[in-house]
This record gives sequence, structure tokens and C-alpha cells, in this order.
Amino acid sequence: MWAIIKKEVKTYFLSPIGYVFIGSFLLMSSFFFYQYIFYYGSVEYSYLFYYTAELLTFTIALLTMGMFSSERKNGTETLLLTSSRSITSIVMGKFLAALAVILITQIFSLIYYVIVCIFAKGITGLTITLTTLGGFMLLAMAYIAFGMFISSLTENQIIAGVVTIILLLVSWFLPDLSPAFNIISPLYQFQKYPGGVVGISETITLLTQTILFILLTIIVLQRRKNLK
Repeated sequence: MWAIIKKEVKTYFLSPIGYVFIGSFLLMSSFFFYQYIFYYGSVEYSYLFYYTAELLTFTIALLTMGMFSSERKNGTETLLLTSSRSITSIVMGKFLAALAVILITQIFSLIYYVIVCIFAKGITGLTITLTTLGGFMLLAMAYIAFGMFISSLTENQIIAGVVTIILLLVSWFLPDLSPAFNIISPLYQFQKYPGGVVGISETITLLTQTILFILLTIIVLQRRKNLK
């Protein structure tokens, strides 16, 4: 699995994908940071994540759309599925590589927290910040798993990316229709974390969504392998 993680991380940064994702994410985060911190005069860094969580909905497709669709289109899927590595290790390797890119992005974004601490003349809201970061990573895990699953269903990266964004956007608004849809909206589950609240049910739901779509991806690939 470690070899797959290294290969996938290299792929992200030997192509424009990793740089475009990190650059676009930080650029838009900077805009929101300026609006919220400087324009409104707030020093609550954690609430910036309300905006970046929404931003992640649009940018996560950059990391996930080519995970498996590009393998099918380039004809390398057969080699991948017939290799000595298990389907589970392949899926988890790709998942963890994308998560590593998110983690790198968040490490860079801590510069905003440093700026907030400078303006506040001391460390401020550390506990809430760590809680928010943890919640954001849980949200990212659910998004990556979902995007990876969509990528496993098609050989067209554009279709995979567009479908991922559309369905994640739909999940934004479903809770407005009925509280029964709250459980299928990752963004809704994230909302408590910027307030410093670690909701047990929200954490379990995000982890369940992540595991579910990872398992569905494994099932799709295993079925395709059996048909080859």
C-alpha cells in the first residue's frame, strides 16, 4: 500500500493537479480570510472553515476525478487489477494519497491562524481550531471516498468530476427539504465543528459515509476484475 501512496502522491505533484488544487484552495481561502478577518474584524479563525468546507465541494473533484477513470481510459486498469496487490490496498492507497494532499493544504493554511494570533496578540482559540481541523479532515475523507467511487464508475474524468460536484451540491440542499436528509449531507454533519463541538453522531456519520463509499469502490473494482 505504501508504494501505491508514494506513486499517487508523485502523480499529483508531477502533474498540475496537486498544485492547481492547493493553489486554488489557498487563493480562495485567502479571499474569505480577508473578508471575514480583516473586513469584519473577527479573530475567530475556526469560522473561516464554514467557507472552505463549501469550497472543498467544488475542488475535491480535482483530486478524485481521475483516480480510476484515467486508469480505464489509458488502458492501465487491467495491469492495476491483475497486479499482485489486492484491490483493497489499491483503493486505500489512492484514498490516502488524496488525503495527504488535503493534509498538506491544511498545513499551509495554518498561516492564517498565525496571522490571527498575531492580531490577537497571543494564541487564541487553539482548542476550537484543532476541533475544526479534525472535523474538516473527516469531511475531506467523506468527500474523497465519494469522488473516488464516482471515478470508479466511468472512464471519463470530466464526467466523474462534474457528477461528483453536482451530487455533493445536491447534498447541500437536501436537509432544507427534510431533516430526514441530514444524515446524507456531509456538509451538514460538519457544521458543529467550527463551534468547537465534537458531535459523536456527526463523527460516526462522516466515518460511516467514508467507509461505505470505500467499500462500494472495492466492490465495483472487484466485480470488474472478475469479469476480465
